Amino acid sequence: MDSFYPIQKLADWLSFSVFHLVPKTHLASAMNFFIYDVIKIGLLLILIGYFMAITRYFFPLEKVRRLLLKKRLFGLDYLLAAILGVVTPFCSCSSIPLFIGFVGAGIPLGITFAFLISSPLVNESSLYLFPSIFGLKITILYNLLGIIIAMLGGFLIEKLKMERYINQDLLKLKSKKDLGKEYENKTPPIKVLLKFFWDEALTIFKQVYPYVILGVAIGAAIHGFVPTSLVEKYLAIKKWWAVPLAVLLGVPLYANSVSVVPFLEVMVKKGMPLGTSLAFITAITTISIPEALILKKVMRTKLLLTFFGITILGIILIGWFF
Repeated sequence: MDSFYPIQKLADWLSFSVFHLVPKTHLASAMNFFIYDVIKIGLLLILIGYFMAITRYFFPLEKVRRLLLKKRLFGLDYLLAAILGVVTPFCSCSSIPLFIGFVGAGIPLGITFAFLISSPLVNESSLYLFPSIFGLKITILYNLLGIIIAMLGGFLIEKLKMERYINQDLLKLKSKKDLGKEYENKTPPIKVLLKFFWDEALTIFKQVYPYVILGVAIGAAIHGFVPTSLVEKYLAIKKWWAVPLAVLLGVPLYANSVSVVPFLEVMVKKGMPLGTSLAFITAITTISIPEALILKKVMRTKLLLTFFGITILGIILIGWFF
């Protein structure tokens, strides 16, 4: 069952019962998509922000950060971040709240990007839907390649030392030490702590959510009004440059992994090359204009372009491999 099924039912009720839109029309599809994603990402932003505020307060994150920076873990830290991305049921935009939580917690930037790349690239749908459609061999290869690309992408960003391109406002949240001073180093009352966690989550929410609404609105318009026949016409070309073209066509679009896998199956059955089809679908779920708009609030353009460049190159390599 979809983790966000209740939100989808709410979006369906608002679209078809409240706004009386006709199902399967372009407008209904766009509106339904917009309502669903705006609510889902907003809830994730608040819930993850609240959880990370609690974690920052009680968990020795500074010790963890020092451990990750100083100890030679031989890539295990990047592997764990990539695997966390695999098991989280997020699309490219939905994974951003947890990414913000990692950044605010002081987790090294490369590790956070390993998660940000793998979360939409290799996810639960590629684990439980791919085997029935493409077989176990294709499933294992795709997931292994996705994890490797996420790890290498995160490692490269870490080596480029681009921490200065992160929005520093996300790193200036009130600490446990600051709160302790107000209560003479005694544990604050539980009511104060709950308000402290809520205020911290709300601070991040207010900074990012307007960009979520704008990004999802653009994504919804593309999702509802761009005809699939336009895409299918160009993806049927069996040339080496069809894979980069598929990625470029997929980048402006936006959808979650569960919704595009059936479309992927249809494309392959129509005779489109598997590598080209995978590159197109992976580009849709991993990178998008809505994601770029939201991330622009979190990081500067240079880091954003670096992230997109690494991810696009990785998707092209996956397409060529298959």
